[in-house]
Amino acid sequence: MSRVEKLTVTGLRNLVDVAIDVSPRLNIFHGENGSGKTSLLEGIHLLSSGRSFRSAKLDPLITHGKDEAVIFSQLTDGLRIGLSKSRRRRHLLRLQDETQKNWESVARSLPLQIIDSTAFQLLEGGPKARRRFLDWGVFHVEHSFLTAWRDSRKCLANRNALLKATRLDRPQLEAWDREFVVASVKVDAQRGAYLDRFLPVFKEVYAQLEGSHVDSLEIRYDRGWAEGANLDAELVRTLEVDRRYGSTQLGPQRADILLLLDRTPAVEVLSRGQQKILVSALKIAQGRLLSESLGVECLYLIDDLPSELDPDNRARVFSTLLSLDSQLFVTCVELESLALASEGSLFAALDPSEIAQFHVEHGRITT
Repeated sequence: MSRVEKLTVTGLRNLVDVAIDVSPRLNIFHGENGSGKTSLLEGIHLLSSGRSFRSAKLDPLITHGKDEAVIFSQLTDGLRIGLSKSRRRRHLLRLQDETQKNWESVARSLPLQIIDSTAFQLLEGGPKARRRFLDWGVFHVEHSFLTAWRDSRKCLANRNALLKATRLDRPQLEAWDREFVVASVKVDAQRGAYLDRFLPVFKEVYAQLEGSHVDSLEIRYDRGWAEGANLDAELVRTLEVDRRYGSTQLGPQRADILLLLDRTPAVEVLSRGQQKILVSALKIAQGRLLSESLGVECLYLIDDLPSELDPDNRARVFSTLLSLDSQLFVTCVELESLALASEGSLFAALDPSEIAQFHVEHGRITT
């Protein structure tokens, strides 16, 4: 079971040459707002996925006055992962000293979930955030999914280019339509099969965290075209609309997950604290299903969990996370906020040797 053992970070935001040994279970980073706690989590997220959860822009990631940010991790199974993000050159990602063309192998070696303020996008954001959440799970438990997903994206790009052309090349369009339908049906089938496995796990986790809405909460999958309809026939039917917009209106790229309470979007009914419990349950359930399916534990980045949660709910979330036997990286302003939430459930559940505490101040991390 692979976990982060050593972590070094240089040139990332306001962090100052981080080099730390971390616990395989619970790591707590505390310090004032703006001290660099979230930046450390961002570095781990960058290493695993190639993306920041804070910004789509590269320049803010790299420390002012430096040309690159470098993140390196050694895992407990001996794997080494290194990433360089440069202002002037293409990124460089290496796994066991071998350059990687994409993040597929790294993502499988270091699967992670983040619970932070951006997690609310699962409820209040557009379908893209929910598709990304769903596809993360399918990618990890069904290895053939990525090929089908890439094929569907390639076909979609070519089909949209033809739709934008002044004169429509119908033979070309029909050829890409056939390929698009084949790939799309595979993507949809694997998404649907994953959700069938995910929902019972989610309901169990959600019941542990929030009992009052378990029976009324509904998660509905919208595959991106009408149930019972053939996608190839639907593409023919909507061709003129697609031509008008210059893009394909139906297909797996339009899929969504609807979270409803009594047929009303959950985001419109739940309080902010209840929303955080719901998104936490979604993320925790994905980690649990990953473990049950592959025997692989998911790493969790938890940024400022005390925010918007009362002590009892913090304790429930922590207790559930610890029951996964996952590696946790947790940030907070004051340790007391965790101690209060953890009384009888957090620290008591672990041996003291499994807990590492770090103080973060002006970008410097000390034990």
